[in-house]
Amino acid sequence: MRYLCQVWFEPSVLERMSDEEKRTLDRDSAGYDLDLEVSGHMIHAEALQAPSAAVTVKVRNGEMAMTDGPFAETKEQLGGFILIEAKDLNDAIRVAAGIPLAKYGSIEVRPVYDFKSKLQEAAR
Repeated sequence: MRYLCQVWFEPSVLERMSDEEKRTLDRDSAGYDLDLEVSGHMIHAEALQAPSAAVTVKVRNGEMAMTDGPFAETKEQLGGFILIEAKDLNDAIRVAAGIPLAKYGSIEVRPVYDFKSKLQEAAR
């Protein structure tokens, strides 16, 4: 089953890090991604740009509205994600606990809804 591991952290945590600490975190993160590839858990991972680069789009009553930035103001920001394959939720939680940024923020683990399987079931 696929799980999305959303990486959430307060930007100030990274801002307070020294350049060496940031390089170590980057190295650790790249190394963990490689470990996940070798173990067969990795599907895809990406880091995200800052929320200030985001645009939020809504469509209401057929009208599109756009605002700069994220939809909700929060202390933590979504900094990236890792899409993994895991045998079950406990396996996904174990994988998420190894993500280096879990030491500085939080990792939300969410099962991916399998539309393809649901559509195939409905067609039967």
